[in-house]
Amino acid sequence: MRRIHPDIQDEPDIEQAYAYPAGRPWLRLNMVASADGAAWLKGLSGGLSSEGDRRIFRVLRGMSDVVMAGAATVRTEGYGAVKPRESWQTLREGRPAAPPIAVVTRRLDLDLGSPLFTEAVSRTIVITCEAVPAERRADASRVADVVVAGGDLVDMSVAVRELHERGLTRILCEGGPRLNGQLAAADLIDELCLSISPLLVGGGAARILNGEASQVELRLSQVLEEEGVLFCKYTRESTT
Repeated sequence: MRRIHPDIQDEPDIEQAYAYPAGRPWLRLNMVASADGAAWLKGLSGGLSSEGDRRIFRVLRGMSDVVMAGAATVRTEGYGAVKPRESWQTLREGRPAAPPIAVVTRRLDLDLGSPLFTEAVSRTIVITCEAVPAERRADASRVADVVVAGGDLVDMSVAVRELHERGLTRILCEGGPRLNGQLAAADLIDELCLSISPLLVGGGAARILNGEASQVELRLSQVLEEEGVLFCKYTRESTT
């Protein structure tokens, strides 16, 4: 792997390259896309991934306080709980051995008996809304920490504030596109880490951000490259 922007460097330190800014909360999106903008191949993001993408993915998880994902992504990608890694020991000094997953769900239509809940080192968080029946929320609270954020829909501003109040200020969002769109609409995105795969996919795959029109001004702050895959980091202008 090499860095090609803002300077040229062989084998850059990935942890240093993706270090969080000190002294403030930070919400980072991490996504992969094809060269023509598709967010998945045959329904899954893994078909667009590479070994370099997976290495960065692991480091970003290890650096985060919490990993956020939408319920559709959790179901489609078969999410389990994040497991501790030996390489994270220094990264996570003073914190739990692995970050919790925070699942954003309007309907709370999750398998509460899945490994995401039963095998979590750090208790899984469910972010939902008041419209979900109280009985279903009570069932979820037996295996997860339940956050109610909003009435008929999940209010992402409230959801992020609730995570901050729990000391989870370094938020890594892994999508999917609808959740990314909600975060953009709520003006909550500080950074986008985007792996661009050298594939053309076509078809009806979603882009990395779907939903109501919104505009977030970003600056290209870093580009890494390995085997034709570009790893771009875009930072919000107002946070730099």
